[in-house]
Amino acid sequence: MADRPITVVVCDDVPDMRMLVRLTLEEDANVQVVGEAGDGRTGIEEIKRLQPDVVVLDLSMPELDGLEVIPVIHEIAPKTQIVIFSGFEESKAADVALRRKASKYVQKGAPFTALLAAVRALAPPCGA
Repeated sequence: MADRPITVVVCDDVPDMRMLVRLTLEEDANVQVVGEAGDGRTGIEEIKRLQPDVVVLDLSMPELDGLEVIPVIHEIAPKTQIVIFSGFEESKAADVALRRKASKYVQKGAPFTALLAAVRALAPPCGA
């Protein structure tokens, strides 16, 4: 058990999807969604301001898409881990996202427990 909750920012352009992700993640008492964004530019602002442990990032968003946001996250929040949560077919999109140094890829349509497991797996060690 961590000394503090895993902090998460959710970036997805669909408000209902952000709500579902938030509800799923916060079922775990050790996870706290601290911010949300509906486009890539707002996501970058929230990540820079909040410095979360993990970002749940959709690839298809207005302003800047997820692939454009990944390198910016590494620059502005180098300790933040990135879980891509996308509707794109995993074999194609995952390869590109992981080459850009996303930490994990979860395809939309997978059980939400897979997303929670990915966030937990990327949590910083206790006391970090």
